[in-house]
Amino acid sequence: MNRRQKLTDALIRRLKSGPREYTVRDTVVPSLGIRVHPSGGRSYIHFCEGRKVSLGPAAFKTVEEARAESRAQLSDGVPEKKTTPLFGDFVSGPWRDSWVHRCKPSTVKWRDRLVETRLLPEFGELRLDRITHTMVHQWFDSYSGTAPGNANQCLHTLRHIFNHAVACGLVPSNPARGIKLNPGKKITRFLSREELGRLHRVLDRHEHSATVRASQRQQIDIIRLLLLTGCRKNEIVRLRRDEIAESCLRLQDSKTGPRTVFLNAEAQAIIERRMTGGTRFLFPSPKDAGRPLGKMLNHWYAIRKEAGLDDVRLHDLRHTYASHAVTQGTPLPVVARLLGHSQTAMTLRYAHTGDRETEAAAERIGEVISGLLGNRQIV
Repeated sequence: MNRRQKLTDALIRRLKSGPREYTVRDTVVPSLGIRVHPSGGRSYIHFCEGRKVSLGPAAFKTVEEARAESRAQLSDGVPEKKTTPLFGDFVSGPWRDSWVHRCKPSTVKWRDRLVETRLLPEFGELRLDRITHTMVHQWFDSYSGTAPGNANQCLHTLRHIFNHAVACGLVPSNPARGIKLNPGKKITRFLSREELGRLHRVLDRHEHSATVRASQRQQIDIIRLLLLTGCRKNEIVRLRRDEIAESCLRLQDSKTGPRTVFLNAEAQAIIERRMTGGTRFLFPSPKDAGRPLGKMLNHWYAIRKEAGLDDVRLHDLRHTYASHAVTQGTPLPVVARLLGHSQTAMTLRYAHTGDRETEAAAERIGEVISGLLGNRQIV
């Protein structure tokens, strides 16, 4: 049942969403109502002769503007037929405006490119209400055949777009919902103690080789720091001298925002050795000292081949750091902080690495309980 209340801009902002959408009718202009969606979005509704006409999202107009529009439609006698915007216009306007101010420039650039290259060519010229679940499903299946991971990212973004369209009252439901994502690759690769020993021996040989170039020595130090800190590759490759403190790194622009990385003695020694130069970056480009070393650490491929680790990626060094932290009994919230995870749930991926220790603990506890049961007295 619709509530009736004098609508104000402040009241509309205070309305709370519930499990189902509901409408509050205006007592000043009874033909006007505000619809509150479960997602939290609010849109104006014009009521006329049993029909409902959307007047658009409340975020884009005041109550007085909505009342004037509702009165105008009453005087015309015929509700105005509003045209749903094109997907491309909505994405470049209301949807982008809703999030761009909250994201880092790198995130904005990545999302803009994804939309421009993958979503606009497919849906850009279609009206939002003409895009169906079947169309989205066919597009997703086709794209998944060549790039399943990228298809998942695009589907996440498409869902976000249509969630906002639903909140704005432009479409009744999200056509991208209910589509199953492609299964992701499980994190199973991390270096054992023996593999770590082989890798360090190869790194030592390359470090002391007379044929290794300066840029390759930089890469060797980067590889060691990735292992010793669990940092992401870009956090080390683009490390600036003003982000280095006495015993930690104070990263100003990591993937999840500013964070502190604490350094052990070996990592401190590597960084201290590199601090002798006068460049902005700890690992400057050999061609332009004002820029960091390039992202492609090609020397890694020679090192991992010599160490017999052909299936190991640089990012697996971060997994190795996390996995060994868990096996040493480090609590998951602490591991999450060490890795710079914004949510502890992301760190749960490494919990499987402690299965061996859990099994051993279960065996020890079982022996204790069995011993107690064996010594009990039967009454």
